[in-house]
Amino acid sequence: MRFDVVTLFPAMFAAITEHGITRRALELGLWSLTTWNPRDFTTDAHRTVDDRPYGGGPGMIMMAEPLALAIEAARNDGGAAPVIALAPGGRPLTDGRVRTWAGQGGAMTIVCGRYEGIDQRFLDLCVDEVVSVGDFVMSGGELAAMAVMDAVVRQLPGALKEASAEEESFATGLLDGPHYTRPEQWRGREVPAVLLSGHHADIESWRRRQALAATWRERPELIRLARAQGRLTAGDEKVLRELAQMGAAESESAA
Repeated sequence: MRFDVVTLFPAMFAAITEHGITRRALELGLWSLTTWNPRDFTTDAHRTVDDRPYGGGPGMIMMAEPLALAIEAARNDGGAAPVIALAPGGRPLTDGRVRTWAGQGGAMTIVCGRYEGIDQRFLDLCVDEVVSVGDFVMSGGELAAMAVMDAVVRQLPGALKEASAEEESFATGLLDGPHYTRPEQWRGREVPAVLLSGHHADIESWRRRQALAATWRERPELIRLARAQGRLTAGDEKVLRELAQMGAAESESAA
């Protein structure tokens, strides 16, 4: 898969090209990265890529033309749609979206914003989708772009063990449950006995219950979505009823 990234700070992407799973996947030829600096597509001596906002207000706005020329250069070099821009006001990034991009393969272009924002005309004319990695603001889109790329790369066949990707949080529509490793005792805490039992059916049942409990506690909207999608079994619903009863009992005790 090919990534083209429009960024003022291409050196930042060494974080994923030189480290971890993404580095290994890059060395295996599973993906590639080409960066495009908007300053290389300016015509003035100062290589200006931003200007004051019309109507006044704080900060500076990234100009449309250098960004558009960078996109055109990427396309002429073999890059392709979709063109994704990263901004707090975009659609939330989801595991499903990541898996769709990974499944499509081919290429995608990511535009990293900076300053106060990007000229809306560029977003309207040159971008297929605006994506947000969370309800917060960062100094620029580079870290968000790397988050997107890392998430996509790890879903590419051969990037990691298939079972690992299939059992991660969100892969089943639920959060992942807790994990443990050696030693069996650590600072007064023990590994749950079921994990030491060697009984695979009991272990899988325990893990499913833990995943349901974590999701019910931390992300109840995912439970509602899984239910609407028909992902929950009768056994899952029984566990959820038990969790709800326990929660109600704890609330009464606290009162």
